[in-house]
Amino acid sequence: MTTTSAGLPGVQRLDHVGITVPDLDEARRFFVDVLGCEYMYTLGPYLDEEGNWMHEHLNVHPRAVMNQLHFFRCGGAAVFEVFEYSAPDQDTTPPRNSDVGGHHVALYVDDLDKAVEYLRENNVTVLGEPTVSKGPSEGQRWVYFLAPWGMQFELVSYPNGKAFDRQN
Repeated sequence: MTTTSAGLPGVQRLDHVGITVPDLDEARRFFVDVLGCEYMYTLGPYLDEEGNWMHEHLNVHPRAVMNQLHFFRCGGAAVFEVFEYSAPDQDTTPPRNSDVGGHHVALYVDDLDKAVEYLRENNVTVLGEPTVSKGPSEGQRWVYFLAPWGMQFELVSYPNGKAFDRQN
């Protein structure tokens, strides 16, 4: 008898999101002072001066140095692992959503308008005005904003649920 996998064996949940930033002190201020995350701890530096460990295990240049990383907890659940690297071949341009590897982190808020006002008061770049979703996501509003280093974040809110939740 052949069995088929229904996915990755034993997967339970998302554990953390790793982000590389150009300035760890700036990122720490953003995560703690603006987003309200809790700083947890620091690790590093990590490097391999002679071997291939960095490339083999992390898919970075063999002489890359992961100077330090900080862990942050946000809202009691999301954990951000925030790295500061230096590498001979480092690209410092953040990817856009349309680029391969593009990404964003979405944070749920209870009151989108209040959160957007707060970001603007803290000189955070907010991209446009909140958008009202349609179709299966009807009931949701969202807006993108940028971290100081250009990474895209999103605020989402759907206090009464989304349409696809009400279809069952």
